Amino acid sequence: MQSITDRQAATASTTSVLRVMNERAVFAETFRRGAVSRPELAQYTGLSKPTVAGALANLERAGLLRQVGLRAGSAGRSAVLYEVRPEAGWVYAVDVGRSYVRVALADLVGRIVARQDSPSRSLRAKDLVAQLTGLADELASAAGIRRDDIILSVFGTPGIHDKATGALHLAPNLPGWNRRGSVERLAGIAGHTYVVENDIDLAAVGEATYGLGRGVRHFVYVSVGTGTGMGIIIDGKLYRGFRGAAGEIGYLPVGEDDPLADQPAARRRGLFESVASADGVVAMARRLGLSSVETAKDVFDAARAGNETARRAVAREVDHLSHALAGITAVLDPELVVLGGGVGGQPGDLLTTPIAERLRDLVALRPPRIEVSRLGTDAVLLGALAVGLNDARDLVLQAAAG
Repeated sequence: MQSITDRQAATASTTSVLRVMNERAVFAETFRRGAVSRPELAQYTGLSKPTVAGALANLERAGLLRQVGLRAGSAGRSAVLYEVRPEAGWVYAVDVGRSYVRVALADLVGRIVARQDSPSRSLRAKDLVAQLTGLADELASAAGIRRDDIILSVFGTPGIHDKATGALHLAPNLPGWNRRGSVERLAGIAGHTYVVENDIDLAAVGEATYGLGRGVRHFVYVSVGTGTGMGIIIDGKLYRGFRGAAGEIGYLPVGEDDPLADQPAARRRGLFESVASADGVVAMARRLGLSSVETAKDVFDAARAGNETARRAVAREVDHLSHALAGITAVLDPELVVLGGGVGGQPGDLLTTPIAERLRDLVALRPPRIEVSRLGTDAVLLGALAVGLNDARDLVLQAAAG
């Protein structure tokens, strides 16, 4: 039989949980609506006006909301307006690439207050950590805050974060990060909490939040550039797979029947990546006789200028991508395929239009739409911000709840 003390404790606990739930609902609705009044919040949340008033008072006292003016009512009475206080939390977003790192600092409402792109020092882990720490200091200073004021950092990296060992797998462009505990180096860079996500997964989240994927429940983001990868959105949510390796399409058995497939690089990077990546495009053009090209851009520029050998190399790239996307379509049935990366982001005349035509021959049912990302090189960074802002709002609410 429960004692009076136990019943009182249970009641207090239930009351505390309800208070937190109510405050979360009021905070979320205020964020969604912008400047909003207490009567409007009662209407939108379904909570009583006294309950909303209590939640607003607690959130304002915790520094999460602020009063921003008055709105005249129909009967001449004015209602106080509330909005989320932007300075209540700061998010540091990082896109770690082989050639560049892109960083941004945003306030709690998602306004980017500072950002910077810099050549990457990724050849040595300690140099990369020092670089990201220095950039965090620079962005925090530009925003008029300290690095310790950042409450959450989100790092988008190649490969798969093994949370059990603290290592990054399948990230050959980041030497040394495959060692046990290597990811823990990121802990001291900025803020009290950090998140590590696959960069292409974050790009898919960026597309879902800010790009072509907004409102699309089933789509994939396919990046072809230095490497290849895919982010998968199923029923509006990011799909990672059992080990977090969903979307590692570089290992698809799509390639050329030539010695390239037997080279160690092809086995390490994956057969599809060995032919579909920027290096693969250049290698193909050179094997066909176009020895003057140095980059994938050179190949595409030459093809656009009418060079027949370059056009043949691009046609092989279209064939590789089409076969890979045909397999992806058969398994996932996406509504949309968003292409990104230095190769995948080429204009439609060279890739998307020919791929769409080829897919109509390879796929029995109606193939998905094929479009080039409009976010460009910012896709990963914007995805990191989207993830960070969502988590940061939960963190500030938890801190306010005590």
